[in-house]
Amino acid sequence: MSHAATPWRTVAHVVAHPPPDDWRDALATRLGRRPRRVGLWTELAMYGALRCLDAAGEAALPAGARLRVTSRRGAWEATRAGLAQLDAGLPMPFTFMQGQPALMLAEVGRSLDWQGDASFMLCRDLARPLALSQLGAGRDGLLFGVVEETFGDVPPRSEWWRLVPADQAAIER
Repeated sequence: MSHAATPWRTVAHVVAHPPPDDWRDALATRLGRRPRRVGLWTELAMYGALRCLDAAGEAALPAGARLRVTSRRGAWEATRAGLAQLDAGLPMPFTFMQGQPALMLAEVGRSLDWQGDASFMLCRDLARPLALSQLGAGRDGLLFGVVEETFGDVPPRSEWWRLVPADQAAIER
């Protein structure tokens, strides 16, 4: 098990801020299908995670790796739309589900053909979730992403790192 002093090596780092115009087509090509009923925020997460894994040269995320995603606002548009539909007297709308971080984690895991230790952290200081995610991570490392929808003039962002312990011997002690 690792500890705070474990040095980390970045195997891959991808930034889509903003994503290219054809990012949704690229995601569908990579998946072999168009994502359905998942919402923009989840699609951005899937796109970035897959690009990072590709950049790392990994066919699959190792089973023991952690998946961590953070955001300052989460799936804001889906959450807002779901609340508006609820206020209009509609039954619990499907849009509500698109705003749930657990759905995003499940879909990212599914797109990676991976099951394991995954979590989402809503946080203003994006360095803190990374440091927390590294604590206790094992030798298979970490896939860490920051995913944001458009907010005001700020374009969408899907930024990901594939991190592994720099010194495997330190992890196995």
